[in-house]
Amino acid sequence: MAGINTRVLPENTDPDHAFYYIDISSISGHGQITIPEERTIFATSPSRARRLAPPGSVIVSTVRTYLRAVAAVPETEKPLVFSTGFAVLEAAEDIDARFLSYLCQSNTFIDDVVARSTGVSYPAINAGDIGNIKISIPGRAEQLLIANFLDINTTNIASLIQKRLKQRAALADGAYAEISDVLLSAPSPQPRAKSPWPWLRDHPGKGPLVRLGYVCRLQNGLTIDSKRDVSGEPVTRPYLRVANVQAGYIDLSTIAEVTVPRELANRSTLRTGDVLMTEGGDLDKLGRGTVWNGELADCLHQNHVFALRPERDRLDGEYLALMTQTIHGRCYFESTGSKTTNLASTNSSKILSFPIPLPSVRHQRELTRTVHTKLDAIKRMKQKLDRQIALLAERRQALITAAVTGQIDVSTASGRGIEY
Repeated sequence: MAGINTRVLPENTDPDHAFYYIDISSISGHGQITIPEERTIFATSPSRARRLAPPGSVIVSTVRTYLRAVAAVPETEKPLVFSTGFAVLEAAEDIDARFLSYLCQSNTFIDDVVARSTGVSYPAINAGDIGNIKISIPGRAEQLLIANFLDINTTNIASLIQKRLKQRAALADGAYAEISDVLLSAPSPQPRAKSPWPWLRDHPGKGPLVRLGYVCRLQNGLTIDSKRDVSGEPVTRPYLRVANVQAGYIDLSTIAEVTVPRELANRSTLRTGDVLMTEGGDLDKLGRGTVWNGELADCLHQNHVFALRPERDRLDGEYLALMTQTIHGRCYFESTGSKTTNLASTNSSKILSFPIPLPSVRHQRELTRTVHTKLDAIKRMKQKLDRQIALLAERRQALITAAVTGQIDVSTASGRGIEY
């Protein structure tokens, strides 16, 4: 039916050879491959970046098979190299490549792959075991009818999914605009003021501009050192890493623990109401604050995560976190951040120099409530779009499965689309 893993990138490849590396995270739940923006150089590429796949072949994830990462390789001028975590299937002469792609994306095939996988937390399957899966193949003419039918209908579904994704992205932009509109005055397209913060020049009722360091204390985190002496009175505590601090929320799905002297732990313990900021990351996320609400007792934080502790009679933590997400916050941190090729970073001095409008705490909380009311409405709309996207993906999967297993008579449906 298919050749498996017939091509690899040799180890004697030119060290300067550039390509776009595709790993499992690049495959969507509806069979789309996202090509990264940045190219990878062979000399510094991951050791798994060795699999070659010609256009029209099918890549099937052999690790974490529950993710159902299966996709057809598209025609592209960009050189692609795939992870060895994929099995690459190339259709035999009597098999239509498009039909093979759809067959491998069907629930029937994927369920068989998952069932043959071994391992609990990281289930995997050998490429050879994929080759042993028994499938029913119709004649060539029937394959073409099925492929033509699915080409039309999966394209229609993909178009609907893309529209919903664009709507979701527009909502994210709308949330950003709502925060800025409530907490700041509307920015002028041609500011005349000479202030370094021209978008703040007209902010009646928003209070004077104050450097953050005047109303907030910054707590540095814990430097992780495996050689540290923990004799005496050691304690083992959970601690937050950069990966746990996201824009607007705390991700507690994976929490590490560290054993340190009690005195050191006391200096790096988070308190409810602290505003967390990361030292480095993507430029557009740099300096975005997230409020710690005491989700874990006695939790510490890494040195790459700053904990800002506002003076509560002058600055509300939620107001500060939202202020970092306004046009003012984004412009400040993006303009003051130190940039490298892929990442950016800030430091405690730049954070404490962040100028913010400082109305009364009562007014700050009123503004915060207004913002959260608007954000809650946007969140509900996002959830509706997410449900629609999930249903469309399920519909696509069910349609593919029904077509390749003969549950749909494509001879009467081929050449036309199904209404959605």
